[in-house]
Amino acid sequence: MGKITAILQGAQQRARDMGLSYEGALLPIEAHEILQSAPGARLVDVRSRAELDWVGRIAGAVEIEWMSYPGMKPNPVFLAALEQQVEKEALVLFICRSGARSHSAAIAATLAGYSDSYNVLQGFEGDRNAEGHRNSFEGWRAAGLPWTQG
Repeated sequence: MGKITAILQGAQQRARDMGLSYEGALLPIEAHEILQSAPGARLVDVRSRAELDWVGRIAGAVEIEWMSYPGMKPNPVFLAALEQQVEKEALVLFICRSGARSHSAAIAATLAGYSDSYNVLQGFEGDRNAEGHRNSFEGWRAAGLPWTQG
């Protein structure tokens, strides 16, 4: 069994264990490995424009807001934008700040026919530490994965 297959099978088992309705749940390091090694895999960053501009971006990610800032209102054209930019047959990895909005995006995408939808657990910044700060112990940035400042 190849490394990518093993990662995907682990993510699928994790999703079953967590009772998720989409294909799988990946840790950031696993998502990065998939993006490096699986041709056609797409990362969809669902954070707001403000987060992308002020916190940082992941090169090559498709950027489609799930919720728009200010006000954090749902993006009414999320699925239409996804369908314009990502093929339904693609292996699609959704990421946000901590994994919550991307969870919702993965559910919506699955219902819209994206059968290979995965959520990136911990997201870009991860949860807060005891001091209330993100980016310290989990998430894409804390794992040392590539990103750029806006």
